[in-house]
Amino acid sequence: MNRRQFIQSSAAASLALSSGVFASAADDKKPRVGVIGCGWFGMVDLMRLMEVKPVEVVALCDVDQEMLKQKVEEVKKKDDTQKPKTYGDFREMLKNKDLDIVIVGTPDHWHPLAMIAAVEAGADVYVEKPISVCIDEGKAMVAAARKHKKVVQVGTQRRSTPHIKEAYDFVREGNLGKIAFLKAYCYYHMRSNRDLPDQDPPKTFDFEMWTGPAPMRKYNPEMHPRTWRSYMEFCNGIVGDMCVHMLDAARWIVGKKYPQHVFSSGGILVDKKGKANTTDTQMVTFDYGDFPLVWEHRSWGKGEGYKDDWGVNFYGDKGTLQLNINGWDFLPQGDGKPIRKDAKVEKEFKDEDLSVYPANRAHMRDFLKAIAERGKPIADIEEGHISTATCILGNMSLKLGRSLTWDAEKERVVGDGEANKLLRREYRKPWVFPEV
Repeated sequence: MNRRQFIQSSAAASLALSSGVFASAADDKKPRVGVIGCGWFGMVDLMRLMEVKPVEVVALCDVDQEMLKQKVEEVKKKDDTQKPKTYGDFREMLKNKDLDIVIVGTPDHWHPLAMIAAVEAGADVYVEKPISVCIDEGKAMVAAARKHKKVVQVGTQRRSTPHIKEAYDFVREGNLGKIAFLKAYCYYHMRSNRDLPDQDPPKTFDFEMWTGPAPMRKYNPEMHPRTWRSYMEFCNGIVGDMCVHMLDAARWIVGKKYPQHVFSSGGILVDKKGKANTTDTQMVTFDYGDFPLVWEHRSWGKGEGYKDDWGVNFYGDKGTLQLNINGWDFLPQGDGKPIRKDAKVEKEFKDEDLSVYPANRAHMRDFLKAIAERGKPIADIEEGHISTATCILGNMSLKLGRSLTWDAEKERVVGDGEANKLLRREYRKPWVFPEV
């Protein structure tokens, strides 16, 4: 080795060593995190993230200033070293482009603009489901994530729920045989029917900003916090809230994307009190060709004797799998022995809600792994879009009173101009609809 070769070799070795040191330092650096929408589930997501990785909570953003003060204290109680700044407008929070991760936990109608703004600001994003309230918004969200090469995980955490992952393996091993029918359901009494008078919003609550691109209606105490899902202006109803989880888990397990045909019926048949305009009773048939997947929800009466009032059943010629958030049962054909699997408990954590907390932590771990590897997470934005759009098609069918045939490649309803007009909705000014 001559002198020049020695110098070049030494320089290369030094560069490799220093790169390794810096890479290690970068790996150890706490991600800078911001939250847009600090209500119930936005904070559930943040707390689960803080439990699986040391992070720096840089910013909390919400339009309710009183609630925002409370959430700052929650973060400090969890970790007294945290000193998050507070914002009332997410655009101000994102101006500095200094966040590594943004959690979007707003009401559904704000998910598209907030997620797109976050990836444009250079952050990877964890966005709650359903990702949008119309299908073209979801297309724009997928396009933005791909354009800016950002990891976007959707909060369909059933894909990360330990016992549901076991069910995935059990089904994929062929234990059910030929699956020819699926039924997903929810019988929770979760829809508000209180008849409260409209009134002026609290002075500490920016109702104009909260409404954002959605149609403006008079403020009612049932809108905030949490009970906004009683109003279709801000969500996709119970189909968008609950069906999206079980539909997403089901099609992941059986390896399907979009259905070919969708038909829905139902309405407000029992809980007619109050101002809520989401259905209390609804059935949707998603026809996948090989099998139908039927969704049913009722916000009244009792369930059908399952171990939980929210789940999905897989019917095969070798047996039935009853899968819900607290475990699953396999009921074989003939004289075989039934199998029961319960939800997994993480012993190092004291969980108040076993249906949410272990699943969310696992989902956050998957999100962080995808960020580290710059790959796709298990609930990538495109998968979230497919599940959300499929649920929206159910609501569109109910509104139009007819079956819809879906062209998955073009993402259009076949031969139905009226239906295709519902793929996007008009935004309230000055907000501008996100284009693909």
